[in-house]
Amino acid sequence: MKKYYLYILASRKNGTLYIGVTSDLIKRVWQHKQKLVEGFTQKYNVSVLVYFEEYSDVKDALKREKNMKAWQRQWKIKIIEENNPNWEDLYSKIV
Repeated sequence: MKKYYLYILASRKNGTLYIGVTSDLIKRVWQHKQKLVEGFTQKYNVSVLVYFEEYSDVKDALKREKNMKAWQRQWKIKIIEENNPNWEDLYSKIV
């Protein structure tokens, strides 16, 4: 069964945040790290995986993404710090 991921990238602790959805988290984060994704993350050097959630239905992941993008910044920081208090790069834990 295919899996989908909502993920949050940061430039650094309390830095610029980016929220996205993908079906291949390892590949997508690697692309961000290699600056292969043109646009926001490349421009603002956002490539540290600080949070992610797994879904079995893409509609649920996209709904959550839309919802989280509307959140206040402090709510996003709170969910990161509740799950990853040191803002570690989680990429090394998923590869």
